[in-house]
Amino acid sequence: MTALIKRAGLLAAIAGVLFGGLPGCATKQASSNNFIVFPQPPDEPRIQYLMSFGTENDLGGGSKFTDFIVGQEKVFKPIWKPYGLTMRDGKIYVCDTQMGNVSVSDMERRKIRYIEPAGLAALRLPINVAVDKDGTVYVTDTMREQVMIYDKQDNFLEALGKKDEMKPCGIALAGDRLYVTDLKNANVRVYNKANRQLLFKFPKDPNDEKTKLFQPTNIAIDPKGRMLVSDTGGFCVKVFDPEGNYVRTIGEIGDHPGQFSLPKGVAVDHEGRMFVVDAAAPVVQMFDSEGRLLMYFGEPKNSGEAGLYLPASIAVDYDNVALFEKYAAPGFKIDYLVLITNQAGPRKVSVFGFLKKP
Repeated sequence: MTALIKRAGLLAAIAGVLFGGLPGCATKQASSNNFIVFPQPPDEPRIQYLMSFGTENDLGGGSKFTDFIVGQEKVFKPIWKPYGLTMRDGKIYVCDTQMGNVSVSDMERRKIRYIEPAGLAALRLPINVAVDKDGTVYVTDTMREQVMIYDKQDNFLEALGKKDEMKPCGIALAGDRLYVTDLKNANVRVYNKANRQLLFKFPKDPNDEKTKLFQPTNIAIDPKGRMLVSDTGGFCVKVFDPEGNYVRTIGEIGDHPGQFSLPKGVAVDHEGRMFVVDAAAPVVQMFDSEGRLLMYFGEPKNSGEAGLYLPASIAVDYDNVALFEKYAAPGFKIDYLVLITNQAGPRKVSVFGFLKKP
């Protein structure tokens, strides 16, 4: 990533053309106040670090009375090694690969609980999670080789996947469809969400070098229904139309702007702007709807508390902005949230905001 930082000037010029006049993108902390924004003023900020947490203590939960009695701070409800995350109804759902559960952080009540069913419904290695509007929770479990499905009360509903059929990793919900990346067969499986019947798989020709996937880990669906697949083994993101036809490839192996060392999480906003986590860099790179690089943020050396450490997954959320508006820098509003998991360090979940003028 040294080369990435050295070429920040070039990236700034690119961003100025493609991002509405945005002239820079260096991952630096604003020196004039306590707000961490990207890029640094006097350039117009687009991304702001809002907050982070790794335990219920960080949210303001836990018991102060217990702290007083035992004479030391007790760690309440920690998240150990997160991967996938999503947000729904004020709650952040995070797959904890070390503990084999899904933590549910209630950002309004400042409490954390766990989805940790026992017996035949137990999770073994939860990787990614999606939550439907009715509260149904879908969790990919690569050790079980199934998608585990629970209702909003955490009751087990169904396991999707037969023995040796697939090794699910990424998951997404959009419209009446359920999307699952399959590491075992290096493809993406598209299901009817209502009856969980398989509709089709892609890439359609696994021998086509241009369209093939090597290690599809994560997936996001853009406003046009196009499927953005993070191919960790191919060092890129590949885009397919709603029927699974190849559209384009974004990125290649390397440590320059627009290239990837270890792409993992992928997310997309309502304008089609795409965010890609590079776990090895480690930064998040942002592209426009045509795959042109706009900016990056989160490089640890220059980002203070906003630095990312072994980042894994990313999610965009518009529905819960009100819970974080108090963190916005003066003169700005938060358009939407960008949530990222870190597998190392105390800040297991970092929350950023995409900024707009009031």
